[in-house]
Amino acid sequence: MATTRAAPEPTTRRPPPTRSRRLTWRDRLHRFDVRYVPYLLIAPFFLLFFVFGLFPMVFNGVVALRHWRLDDPELTGWAGFENFGRLFTDGDFGNALYNTFGIFLLSTVPQLLLALVIASMLNRRLRGQTWWRVSALLPYITPITASTLVFNVFFSRDLGMANWALGLLGVGTETPIDWRADKLHSWIAIATMVNWKWIGYNALLYLAAMQSIPRDVYEASALDGAGPWRQLWRITVPMIRPVVIFTVVLSTIGGLQLFTEPMLFDLNAQTARGGAGGEWQTVAQLIYKVGWKDLNLGYAAAMSWALFLIILVVAALNTMLTNRLSGGRR
Repeated sequence: MATTRAAPEPTTRRPPPTRSRRLTWRDRLHRFDVRYVPYLLIAPFFLLFFVFGLFPMVFNGVVALRHWRLDDPELTGWAGFENFGRLFTDGDFGNALYNTFGIFLLSTVPQLLLALVIASMLNRRLRGQTWWRVSALLPYITPITASTLVFNVFFSRDLGMANWALGLLGVGTETPIDWRADKLHSWIAIATMVNWKWIGYNALLYLAAMQSIPRDVYEASALDGAGPWRQLWRITVPMIRPVVIFTVVLSTIGGLQLFTEPMLFDLNAQTARGGAGGEWQTVAQLIYKVGWKDLNLGYAAAMSWALFLIILVVAALNTMLTNRLSGGRR
């Protein structure tokens, strides 16, 4: 009986072991450059943010939960949410919040609308185009203290140019307007300072975004009968929506933290009262007054955190509203 032998299994040859190439100093330097240098480059930002941003916020939150008075060092005990509860019954805080939102609305809305219109004009072919674009930024580079002091003279009751210009239009000819006497006129004066400062800056941001829009889009819309105003709101604004949202958030943060203009608008800025009856006292001014004039750091810290939360809510609402109005779905 014949027996069949199984075929031998094919043997696979293993490749000879290769020696790992020894890394040279150039290879090590390249590996270090790729893996670790990016973290070293961004580390200073996070370090500075921790020292001057995150730590002050956390420490301010601790102070807000305590009784902390500089004039009475022994009165330093745990207060819990007592300082925050006091905000709901404090008439000064309510008045300052009302003033802050009033000035915010009079400054932010006209500011961004005028910036859009100016940017649309600068985006067209003009004579001396570079000069017009540079001049739009001049108010922004002017020191805020110097410009505010000039506006103090401009809105003077007896010799101010504001009343002189209104007199030419037949307004306030009998009795000059006292821009520091009531809320509305003081709000208009301070909002004018803010608008003069920031309209050119926002206009250049919008202009930079408009430069990326293809000219063919405007030419096609012009053939369809769209005028400049319709092109601005139907084409330009939706296509620069990210920049519009950025300026809205930035203006919200700056407008609700307004301090320098109302502080220097007062003839006696050291009191930080915002007028004789607090006509234009903002929340930032009140925080300064309570913390460094009344020496109640605990309550001032609670106001700071309340203002921080208000800014977050208002900025989120403004972002959603702007996104909807400019054509976004979310």
